Amino acid sequence: MKKMMTAGLALALTSMLAACGSNNASTGNTDNNGAASGAPAELVISTWGFSEDFFKESVYAPFEKEHNVKIVVEIGNNAERLNKIRQGSSDVDVVYLSDYYAQQAIDEGLFETIDSSKIPNLENIYDIAKAPLGAEYGPAYTVGRLGIAYNPALVEGDVTAWSDLWSKFDKNLAMPAITATAGPMIVDAASLAAGNADFNEDTAFTKLKELDSNVVKYYSQTSEYVNMFGQEEIAGGPIMEMYFKDLQAAVPDAKFVAPSEGAYAVMNTVNVVKGSDNKELAEAFINWQLSEEVQAASAKAKVDSPVNVNVTLTPEEAVGVTYGADVIGKLRKLDMSFVNEHITEWTDRFNREIGG
Repeated sequence: MKKMMTAGLALALTSMLAACGSNNASTGNTDNNGAASGAPAELVISTWGFSEDFFKESVYAPFEKEHNVKIVVEIGNNAERLNKIRQGSSDVDVVYLSDYYAQQAIDEGLFETIDSSKIPNLENIYDIAKAPLGAEYGPAYTVGRLGIAYNPALVEGDVTAWSDLWSKFDKNLAMPAITATAGPMIVDAASLAAGNADFNEDTAFTKLKELDSNVVKYYSQTSEYVNMFGQEEIAGGPIMEMYFKDLQAAVPDAKFVAPSEGAYAVMNTVNVVKGSDNKELAEAFINWQLSEEVQAASAKAKVDSPVNVNVTLTPEEAVGVTYGADVIGKLRKLDMSFVNEHITEWTDRFNREIGG
């Protein structure tokens, strides 16, 4: 059976190119002194809408000033925004999507291929983020990880592995819904827990069925998990590291672990939409998003984990952030083409055999 993903991704830290400011050659009008002039161009960006103030002040505003650009933001979840692009009902130039949805867009021919020479900061990011869906398409601008969070007072011993979900929780688990971003990752984790080196769908679903009686909730919204954890309705379960700070605020002794078989890479990508009239400007924006300046600010604000290898965080700044070569190098990455080929079948099978 086709192997589903690659574990223990090796990293090659590349040498630093010129600072981002010199990399971002302006694509707008300039006067004789090199300052932006004339009527600003318009760049339409499609994104989720979280941390809006941070993005407006630290990402959009400096880029607008340097490039004489007016950024217009369209907000929605992955599915909503991708459907608008499919329908041609928006003039989006740049789109932020999780890798799962970005792969769908690539399969449907909805993205422009990128000119990597126009995005020199690609050389400054971890290998796993450079071309998660192929070298012709946009990078992951952030890589988080899916691991296990738990309340030590409510489980039997330390949790160290995906297989512990089956042995150390007693009717107090929360698990991602099959349709959630982490849903396919849990299918793979179940295959690992069954002892398979390569992905095996049948044994994965057998293991998930065994676990079902211990699951309080298959959650679609992280807020559901956070609320149940704080009220001790659950002892824990798989969750993205970026939300651990919310759990720890409610339960100070809470722990987050990267399972011994490997935590999963959760990647958000940034791409240029097919038919954009501002392709060069869009590529300049992607380059800015990958810059050390933006990446460091995002990490320190706990907005996004950094992929730029030159970002340095203190231990306090790194709390709750997926950070560092050692951490990134141990992540498991799903093959999103494979996932998209099978997700409808897995969803039907999950709903039929397990419930959810």
